Amino acid sequence: MYTGIVEELGEVVAIERTGNSARITVRGPVVTADAAHGDSININGVCLTVTSLADGQFTADVMGETLDRSSLGALAAGAKVNLERPVRPDGRLGGHIVQGHVDGTGVITDRREAGIWQVVRISLPAELSRYVVEKGSVAVDGISLTVSDIGTVQDCWFEVSLIPETLQRTTLGSRQVGEVVNLEVDLLAKIVERLLAGRQQ
Repeated sequence: MYTGIVEELGEVVAIERTGNSARITVRGPVVTADAAHGDSININGVCLTVTSLADGQFTADVMGETLDRSSLGALAAGAKVNLERPVRPDGRLGGHIVQGHVDGTGVITDRREAGIWQVVRISLPAELSRYVVEKGSVAVDGISLTVSDIGTVQDCWFEVSLIPETLQRTTLGSRQVGEVVNLEVDLLAKIVERLLAGRQQ
């Protein structure tokens, strides 16, 4: 489990494609400092298992399902990625509960200056829009963010306001209009929906 608080802006060293899967190597000296083979590391919102470690870099295998559901398949060597280690039981939940299980992808459709921060608008699949509420939480490329505005049922989008710290320490500082981002909606919303559906049967 993660909190959506990015620890490090890592860099893709290499990505090898093998049929419908891939192997990705990422440089991240902070997240690898205490990592071991078999540990989990969140890359742009995707929970992956470390298969090897060396000199501040780690390698992980990415299966076809993950490539289809996320933006990891579009990464190339040199790309910057958000990295986070799992939260410790005695750690602070600084963001919100993030599993690293991407629900789908969205597209940045607009970004504008608003004082010292920026407002970013992201489109999302219609089937995910019901889980995104104003002032609720959403993970974008693994970053825990608060939803500042939402669209309509027919026009599915949400906005997030990014403070200078987020712009500097995460990939959202350089993402441009038209780029694809990974989305994970609030787990609690999905659980409540499932429970309510069971009561109505």
